[in-house]
Amino acid sequence: QVQLVESGGGLVQAGGTLRLSCAASGSISRVNAMGWYRQAPGKQRELVAVKPTAGSTNYAEFVQGRFTISRDNAKNTVALQMNSLEPEDTAVYLCFASVITLGVNRSYWGKGTLVTVSS
Repeated sequence: QVQLVESGGGLVQAGGTLRLSCAASGSISRVNAMGWYRQAPGKQRELVAVKPTAGSTNYAEFVQGRFTISRDNAKNTVALQMNSLEPEDTAVYLCFASVITLGVNRSYWGKGTLVTVSS
């Protein structure tokens, strides 16, 4: 079993910054990718950023250079630095990991951390 635990959400004013962190633990043989999605009330879950272990990082268009994803491969962690936050960024942010565990390729999600941006 693999667990993802997020931290770092909260309330911030428009233009402010937040840093989200996520740690993966459990029976992990290899991490293929880690990243972040978000889901706003009444909207579908959408990609924010994903950073593969091998390959290019993928950012959503709405990030527009405001967010930066980083990983510590040795610790199986991923972080999302969010700058110039806008009220439209208000959502639950969910950590995502694609891993090989017990010989099987699986995807896992964290429970999410709420980010609220006030105008």
